[in-house]
Amino acid sequence: MLYPLLRPLLFKFDAETAHEHTLKMLDSAHRLHLTQLAAGAATRQPVQAMGITFPNPVGLAAGLDKNGEHIDALAALGFGFIEIGTITPRPQDGNPKPRLFRLPEHEAIINRMGFNNRGVAALLDNVRRCKFKGVLGINIGKNAITPIENAVDDYLACLEQVYTAASYVTVNISSPNTKNLRQLQQGDELGKLLAALKQRQQMLADKHGRYVPLAVKIAPDLDEEQIAEIARLLTANGIDGVIATNTTLSRAEIAGHPHENEAGGLSGAPVRGRSTAVIRKLARELDGALPIIGVGGILSGSDAVEKLEAGAQLVQLYSGLIYRGPELVSECSRATAQYLQARN
Repeated sequence: MLYPLLRPLLFKFDAETAHEHTLKMLDSAHRLHLTQLAAGAATRQPVQAMGITFPNPVGLAAGLDKNGEHIDALAALGFGFIEIGTITPRPQDGNPKPRLFRLPEHEAIINRMGFNNRGVAALLDNVRRCKFKGVLGINIGKNAITPIENAVDDYLACLEQVYTAASYVTVNISSPNTKNLRQLQQGDELGKLLAALKQRQQMLADKHGRYVPLAVKIAPDLDEEQIAEIARLLTANGIDGVIATNTTLSRAEIAGHPHENEAGGLSGAPVRGRSTAVIRKLARELDGALPIIGVGGILSGSDAVEKLEAGAQLVQLYSGLIYRGPELVSECSRATAQYLQARN
């Protein structure tokens, strides 16, 4: 019940400053053992996916904690899993500010952050320091200065380094904020990237005696033919999961808004329908071959259930937290638990 009181104050700051303040406050609340008062109790509903047991199907999407600096505080909100990143091999500043914009009238956000992060070594230091022992996903990408034809080198470098620290690794090929990155979703390029990643995953599994699943994060701006081709390549290359979806480049749902022409990816309520449509098509093409993690526009428990009904096994939150606060986690965990119990 605290967040509705804090939100008007936070919204007086620019979006990126508010983001930083919120995470600092969350860390302070966690140190004082106050986090659960803010979030409420999450419902336990174990889900098996990618060979992992998730305590509940509601996770944190990548992007909120890029460097893994707030893992313990975020986990205390009741998430069934936490995904950190996107991380790149070398530190980078990302795009110039301002690069994050709220659209409260639409419960939406536009971001063009550009994979700003402190590099994979810094993230791993933070993971080693945290106490969290639950399911941790690490989302990997390429540096902006790396030519797209050499992108596989960055993904392999990150995979090598994060492998033993992660419960699963997400390959982000769908951010609209790194030049030409979405090109990697195209047939030939995607096939080559997935084959290289799968080969390295097997080598690392043999080396460490532990198999860490690979998931791929895709965009909502794909047509049926592209979705079918991606599903075929994911299955053919033995990829373990798919995250649908990232942010959208479409502005159809916010036409006329003052921020309509800001570059970047649109998230929040306007992307919900697009994300769910991709999940539904993807589920039909995959036919149970690998699990789907549904993300995009979840602002209520019923939105989370909608993703499961469309064919997702797990869901992730991000923009909804900005508008609804930590209580959204417990609301979604209750709603998804009720749905899964009724279905079973």
